[in-house]
Amino acid sequence: MALSQSKSTKMGKSRLFRIFMIVGAVFMILLIIIYWDDVGASNFYLHTTISGPHPSRLSPQSRRGPEKKVEEDKESSFLMDIDAFVNQFLEGTADPTEQVRGEPPPGDPHNQSSEKSEEKFVPRREWKIHLTPIDPEKKQRQDSRRQLIQDVCSNKSYFDFPGKNRTFDDIPNKELDHLIVDDRHGIIYCYVPKVACTNWKRIMIVLSESLLLDGMPYQDPLDVPQELIHNSSLHFTFNKFWKRYGKFSRHLMKIKLKKYTKFLFVRDPFVRLISAYRNKFEQENEDFYKRFAVVMLRKFSNYSDPPASVVDAFAAGIRPSFSNFVQYLLDPNTEKEMPFNEHWRQIYRLCHPCQINYDFVGKLETLDEDAEHLLRILRVDNVVEFPQSHRNRTVSSWEQDWFANIPLESRKELYRLYEADFKLFGYSKPEKLVHE
Repeated sequence: MALSQSKSTKMGKSRLFRIFMIVGAVFMILLIIIYWDDVGASNFYLHTTISGPHPSRLSPQSRRGPEKKVEEDKESSFLMDIDAFVNQFLEGTADPTEQVRGEPPPGDPHNQSSEKSEEKFVPRREWKIHLTPIDPEKKQRQDSRRQLIQDVCSNKSYFDFPGKNRTFDDIPNKELDHLIVDDRHGIIYCYVPKVACTNWKRIMIVLSESLLLDGMPYQDPLDVPQELIHNSSLHFTFNKFWKRYGKFSRHLMKIKLKKYTKFLFVRDPFVRLISAYRNKFEQENEDFYKRFAVVMLRKFSNYSDPPASVVDAFAAGIRPSFSNFVQYLLDPNTEKEMPFNEHWRQIYRLCHPCQINYDFVGKLETLDEDAEHLLRILRVDNVVEFPQSHRNRTVSSWEQDWFANIPLESRKELYRLYEADFKLFGYSKPEKLVHE
């Protein structure tokens, strides 16, 4: 009897000891996450996600000699498991240990072929190393664009606009929904609708491997189904960080903003408005008709009872004019009811250039050159090519015709509404449109 009690006591102590060890390990991990400095934290957050070359990933024997190979292999395996656990804790990975080691998840149909499973989970893309320097003219162009943004944002007496002087922490999460993050390559893209964002979203889907076909990620951006390109579930954006990381989300955002390459593409603000109007109101779009066109028709076109559907409206030749669209934008009640839709919301409100120091600022007017330059900077030009667009693109030379029926005072007011975008991104004031 005494022997049985002794065994029971020992088992109880052993179980209690294991519980203390587990609780202590979790507590230490939390302390590391909370108090680790930026460099240390970035090692945890970024180490297992970015696929590019890194000095720490050199072969062990190349650094210390073959006699240490077995010992270092064991240490490397242990560290890999620790990295995988932290990655799982922070990013919610389904089973990071299996993915790190190149094994497919249980039940995956590709389990039948070890060769295919390796293709799926072993990183098959590495950053490209260029031996020739970047064209100095292209580099100077980027330096000028970035410097202009910095000058406009830092000069408080030069030009003011809403939100200019707030900090990154002041930006609500819901206003960070245009910042797409690719952890595999260390990229953050702020997408601006009507500025080639469809093709850039295709690029981000391919790079992040967020969409699979028969268990394999898409490799050609043009193969990504059109109906899925704008599916928000395929793009991991900053506003989703809170749900995944909780109170650590802002700290993690700042680390990624510091370490990752950040880019956006912009366009002449007035031309972007014309493009938005053509795309959403000159074509049959049921959603935009019900949400916006009906409002414009009732308020600015004297249609007290417009058709219920866009098909019926177009069949009757009823649609809001570009003048109605401008009236809608200038109406002070418009934003009192709801914020501007992303297709005509100001770029500075979508991408926050005074709070985020972008590494690359592309323009639609120089899209082909800028896309080639950017993909080279990202060192993924051996992985993807920017799709060539053959659609009819709205150009600045059309502005005079489109604004011909807009009253001068309305043009001036519209320019004031979008003046920050003109100044931040180096677009000249349309003198012919805002002066007699």
